[in-house]
Amino acid sequence: MDMMMPEMDGYETIASIRNNPSYEDMPIIAVTAKSMMGDREKCIAAGASDYISKPVDIDQLLSLLRVWMYE
Repeated sequence: MDMMMPEMDGYETIASIRNNPSYEDMPIIAVTAKSMMGDREKCIAAGASDYISKPVDIDQLLSLLRVWMYE
């Protein structure tokens, strides 16, 4: 989930997805270009499963995907 989207930001989008019982267990990885103190916690509080900042390290992203897709 890109956190810096136009119209509806990632926080609102994640909250909207989590409000649907069908998607409450779906893994959502938050991706943001603006990595600031507290961003990870804010993303997790909004309902993200995990967090990664840009530029995305492909190995780190694949590792996160393996963790969340395994569950």
